[in-house]
Amino acid sequence: MSRILCSTGAIIARANNRDYGLLADIMRHLTCDGLEFMMYQGWHGGHEAGLVRALAPYDVPVFHMTKQIGEWISQGNLADAEAMFREDCALAKAMGSGLLVLHLWSGQASDQHMERNIAAYPVLRDMAEGYGLQLTVENVLCNTRDPQTHMRALAEKYPDIRFTFDTKMAAFHSQEEELYAPENAWLRERIAHFHVNDYAGGHMDWANMSARALGRGHVDFDRFFACVRQMGYQGAFTCEASALNADGSVRYGEMNASLDWIRQGVL
Repeated sequence: MSRILCSTGAIIARANNRDYGLLADIMRHLTCDGLEFMMYQGWHGGHEAGLVRALAPYDVPVFHMTKQIGEWISQGNLADAEAMFREDCALAKAMGSGLLVLHLWSGQASDQHMERNIAAYPVLRDMAEGYGLQLTVENVLCNTRDPQTHMRALAEKYPDIRFTFDTKMAAFHSQEEELYAPENAWLRERIAHFHVNDYAGGHMDWANMSARALGRGHVDFDRFFACVRQMGYQGAFTCEASALNADGSVRYGEMNASLDWIRQGVL
């Protein structure tokens, strides 16, 4: 049976000073089956041991890699990107994770130099495999083209590639339908993980790009879950939509409602 995960990025963020020491209390109130750990750049170089201790009591099957990795690749800074990627892999292995989520392109540079990002993929894949980890590339936001175009190019060049598909990211680019299209079997068969988030904005609506709790936007989740069931997908699902108030407290009812919606959707 699929595991329903909560992203640590939805509950440990700037509003509560990214204090991962709060996890012990927060987790007592959540109905998730485990966590997808979100790594922040500021945690590199001193927090690794503390993070391993804080996450040790929980199942952490998925590790979301530092977003600056893709940004640096986009900027042409491959050496620093590889160094950070390696550090993330070591931390993911120490946490007991098995699957990595990567923003292969990111930041303001985004997909403006996509040839760099495509060329970097096999280097990162091989590095991940050296740690016994499965690398997936997420359909993250673009400012030049669109994720579907880049995922198709990656799949054609690297047939073994696996993707994390995010419903909000797809909706941002008006690409929800791509998951269901008969001609996109190549995409469905390469999905190894799902991020399930709602979206309330329009096409590439940068002012409304935040992930929403399920039911707070216009993603058609009935259709989404029907497709997932038809695929026979048995992997994990992660909710990333922030459930934090301005004072850093967690809206437990909202987060648990999203987790329960996903759980019912995959039955």
